Amino acid sequence: MSHRFPVRVYYEDTDLAGIVYYANYLKFIERARSEWVRKLGIDQSELKRQGLVFAVRRVEADYLRPARFDDEVIVVTEPVERTAARLVLRQDVTRGEEVLFSARVTLVVLTESGRPGRMPAEIRRVVG
Repeated sequence: MSHRFPVRVYYEDTDLAGIVYYANYLKFIERARSEWVRKLGIDQSELKRQGLVFAVRRVEADYLRPARFDDEVIVVTEPVERTAARLVLRQDVTRGEEVLFSARVTLVVLTESGRPGRMPAEIRRVVG
């Protein structure tokens, strides 16, 4: 159940060397996660009304090759592990067949008070 999200590299995404600034990969994968969740039919605004939010708990990232200005890259998002309160995703930024950046992202559910919460059953079901 992988999701593909296209991203165009703009000048503002690059550093003085003309390559994507390392922190911008995190922005790319954040956008892709938001679109993946939306495509699954999960309404994050409704979750918030229920007093629950997703939060990034951990990111392990490998920067493998540079993306450059005007590149078209694809962010591939794929769930790799799920528990009642945690979801682990693999997110790769690719250019063609080449993986440029790879991350393992752990998401958790938090309550309004910032305490750990349980992922609603309907979300566990659609995530797999």
